[in-house]
Amino acid sequence: MHESTPRQRIAGGLILLALLLQIAGFSGLVGTLYPVSYALWLAVVLLWRDIPRRSRRQAGVLIALGIGMLFIARFGYGARVDWPGMLTHNAFVVTMLVGVSFIALIGTQGNRRPEGQRVTGAGGVLRTWLGVHFLGTILNLSAVFMVGDRLSQRAPLSTPQLLALNRGLSSAALWSPFFASMGVVIALVPDMQYGYVALAGFPLAMAAGLITTFDLRRRFDLTAVEGFSLAPQNLLMPLCMAALVMLFHFWLTPALSIVGIITFLLPSVALAFNLPHGPVYALRRVHQHSMTRLPTMRGEISLFLAAGLFTLGLSTLVDAVTQDQWTLFAHFGAPQAMSSFVVIVLSAMLGLHPIIGVSTLASILSLEGSAPTLFAFVALAAWAVGTAVGPLSGINLSLQGRYGVSGYTLMKHNLGYAALMSALALIAIAVLAAWL
Repeated sequence: MHESTPRQRIAGGLILLALLLQIAGFSGLVGTLYPVSYALWLAVVLLWRDIPRRSRRQAGVLIALGIGMLFIARFGYGARVDWPGMLTHNAFVVTMLVGVSFIALIGTQGNRRPEGQRVTGAGGVLRTWLGVHFLGTILNLSAVFMVGDRLSQRAPLSTPQLLALNRGLSSAALWSPFFASMGVVIALVPDMQYGYVALAGFPLAMAAGLITTFDLRRRFDLTAVEGFSLAPQNLLMPLCMAALVMLFHFWLTPALSIVGIITFLLPSVALAFNLPHGPVYALRRVHQHSMTRLPTMRGEISLFLAAGLFTLGLSTLVDAVTQDQWTLFAHFGAPQAMSSFVVIVLSAMLGLHPIIGVSTLASILSLEGSAPTLFAFVALAAWAVGTAVGPLSGINLSLQGRYGVSGYTLMKHNLGYAALMSALALIAIAVLAAWL
């Protein structure tokens, strides 16, 4: 990794400050929402020139539209706008993403990578998918690089390997409580019941792994394609993290949301893991992570913050125009959920990140009763399929930047997968709607 500039290091310090302020705010003794969001936005300003052009353009358009709609609502319709607070939306989710990134400090000394067994063929593809999927439930995008870099040591990654990485990570959005998608959904519909969503999402995710294996075996010669399988002990960390989150959620801090628990728990565990080597060593690793890794999160941080501002502008304008009397659907049942899923996936294929479709939809719906849980599943399923097939999704942009593959090439190879996964998701939506 190239040496970061002073500007990038300052931005990294601001992102770390935002995380610390967010954790301090969980005490309830002091309100930190405004300083957290201001620190994150200032970091985005400092890192703006470093954001990939496509992501910068998308974030810029969202910011301009959000501010424009707030101005129209305020000066065209007399709506009340909290100008100092307009930058606070999605800051909660961003700090969770920052907190999750610190888990990379566990067991990654220097350039060591997780040990695993090399295998080839369809079994190798399935094991690559499983490794990325279950590591990715905790490590998010960094799991792709951990596995992908190991596979690329001998030769550049092949198309089947890239597709296994892409689908393994994106399908984790269906059920992982540690994923950014879950953070966004919980922030939008805090009343949703995670248990029902996981019961529907986990089997669908496992189906994605089987579909990937059979699809790639049918379309490619996998004889010489190397796969990656995790050693059993490497799965202990994701399982222990999930158990810890559940422990805090149900017994130790039941008043705190899962997003909040993850935000403070994962950095704390990472710090505790490094403390046996001495406080100086632990602080040095935190400092290195903050100065180098956090600034590289500029694309996702800017997109999430921009989407939050856009959502606020849209919902404020819609409320002002309709006097709070209009929603997209009078009732959010199976037909409405299915059509919403299709629209979000199609918009992702056109280049919009699923967070935009999900946030927009949430701002123009009235969700009561069991509707928040159904909406949550729709959002997560659309996120899982949309990020796999969308050429400008975070996973595809990351694979493009790291391994030189075109996002549109990945999209072309994922069209059949997206169609089949969409059909299964629509069935799952119908079942869940009848179940709730």
